Amino acid sequence: MSNSNAIASPNQPVVFEEFFELGLEETVSPFLVPSSRYLSANLTLKAASVAAGLLIVAFVLQFYPSLLPVSNLLLIFVYFLAGIPALIESIEELMTFDVNIDILMTLAAFSSLLIGSGMEGALLLVLFALSGAMEDAVTSKAKSSLSSLHKLSPTKACVIDTDGSIREKAIKDISPGMEILVKAGEIVPLDGIVIAGSSSVNLVHLTGENLPATKVVGDSVPAGGNNLDGVLTLKVTSTSAESSLARIIKLVTQAQEARPKLQRWFDSLSQRYAMTIIGLSFFFAAVMPLVLSIPYLGLEGSIYRALAFLIAASPCALIIAIPIAYLSALSACARHGILLKGGISLDALASCKAIAFDKTGTLTLGELTYVDLEPVIVESKLSHDNLPLAVAYALEKNAVHPIAKAISHHAEELKDLPLITLVDFKSIPGHGLEAIAQLPEGDIPVYIGNPTFIVTKISAEKADILIEAALVSQQRGHIVTAIAIASNVYLFSFQDCLRPKIAETIAAIKKRGWHTIMLTGDHHDNARKIALEANINEYYAELKPEDKLEHITQLSQLQKLAMIGDGVNDAPALARATVGISMGKVGSDSAIEAADIVLLHDNIEWLDWLIEKAYQTQRIVKQNVILASAAILFASIPALGGYVPLWLAVILHEGGTILVGLNALRLLR
Repeated sequence: MSNSNAIASPNQPVVFEEFFELGLEETVSPFLVPSSRYLSANLTLKAASVAAGLLIVAFVLQFYPSLLPVSNLLLIFVYFLAGIPALIESIEELMTFDVNIDILMTLAAFSSLLIGSGMEGALLLVLFALSGAMEDAVTSKAKSSLSSLHKLSPTKACVIDTDGSIREKAIKDISPGMEILVKAGEIVPLDGIVIAGSSSVNLVHLTGENLPATKVVGDSVPAGGNNLDGVLTLKVTSTSAESSLARIIKLVTQAQEARPKLQRWFDSLSQRYAMTIIGLSFFFAAVMPLVLSIPYLGLEGSIYRALAFLIAASPCALIIAIPIAYLSALSACARHGILLKGGISLDALASCKAIAFDKTGTLTLGELTYVDLEPVIVESKLSHDNLPLAVAYALEKNAVHPIAKAISHHAEELKDLPLITLVDFKSIPGHGLEAIAQLPEGDIPVYIGNPTFIVTKISAEKADILIEAALVSQQRGHIVTAIAIASNVYLFSFQDCLRPKIAETIAAIKKRGWHTIMLTGDHHDNARKIALEANINEYYAELKPEDKLEHITQLSQLQKLAMIGDGVNDAPALARATVGISMGKVGSDSAIEAADIVLLHDNIEWLDWLIEKAYQTQRIVKQNVILASAAILFASIPALGGYVPLWLAVILHEGGTILVGLNALRLLR
């Protein structure tokens, strides 16, 4: 099966291995023929709908004595369609001693037959089946944005052998260093580096940013990207278990499995609650006739009232109220490229009152831009005004560090820049570059690098002038590098720009009463400049990783604190903070692993939206708990008094379940 066909639809089967290993739905089973595959889609909802139709007809026909046998026959079919699956499931759960709300409903429905209330029992089964199908649909919708990541995992790839031949191979058997071919329209199966070809690759499912990126030779391409228009040959850099997509899927799994404290408490309570309600129902059925002088049977009897109480007190709405809300919130965040490792992250974020930002790569783009070229010492006139920039470009154009990129980008924008030939080129790691430049003035030694490197190449008097000029520029918040050409010295200034809309984002966060802090390893002058531009309350500069960790520890003792960063040095602080938030594209693997929340495409401008989503989730969870509890309280007690008939208890019970589900879906917006 080719990569382009790796995403299975309900009418399209998958390979046997994928079906069994991934635990996919039965609708894509390779054992089903197309017609059966179509029929099996949403089978629970279809069966419940048919049962509902039969129940309506049976209810109408019971008012015609001559058609009463037909009504009873239809009622039997209703119990078969809606009741038998519930009965089988309840028996299986009883065999494992798992007493839950499903057993409560099944017990109430079939017990209603014993007291001549078969129509009410059928209504309960139908509404319970419809409610269950709707819960499945709601849960599926809430999980859709997350679980769709699994569909991005092709099972095979086209491997290029050493003799140039191409063959399909399971991706789990492909190791780093192998070469694979990715055709137009296919999903990239493994992380790799382009060694031939060029194409536009859409990474929307991984980053949330629906803007294709051009990939050429030398570029890295993550697994899960959609190759749009060209053919790419990739050299695999990681196994299927270690790919960027596999890492995100692992985070998704953690998000689905990590449950908030309130949900865990309800889950642990559910079995004891179910046992208690069943026990109370039997108790009321047995004792009420002795106390209230009412019969055991009949519409006013204790068994009828006990069954109504059993239905009304069942906590279906209460159980579904919490997980659906969190799943909806997780899904809404995933659609915006924000991955949370479970609903507990939302609870923790809502409890915070302060946030600490890393500077480079988080508040700023981490990409230097050219600001100025200042002549510091000029003793001889050069043949061209732009000669210092031309020499710098010749020296730096093959380097990859940020200053080199900034110089190269600025130089390439100028059209009249002279071309410089260099000989005897040398690189001094950690310091700078040197060479002999063949200029119209002759062969002249040239040097570029940090000022402490250049001062070793000039006189002490000139060195003092250069150091003073560099300090002045740094106090303006600039990053500097110097270049020496013969007896002349020039100073380049660069700056790291703030991310777009970051100031507005921080202003919105501060309006919530949050305190903002910046932590950086950069020097104080540049840190102060960025903090002022971003309107951050306080900042700490020249920090080592252990210093960041210490500051986060101290700040967390004062109030609950969120921390957002991207680098390896941020990972300890992210783990220590109440909530750790990592940048996804520029973030290191260690930062992503340590974080509770990952901004998959570095969309920090969505931070205020995320905080509001955390608050909104808590509000809706509280609303759902109140609604569900009220439905139980106001239906179960009157049911014991005979004021709520069985059919109304059924409607109130299932109506409450549907209501909290729909309320939770508001979080998807």
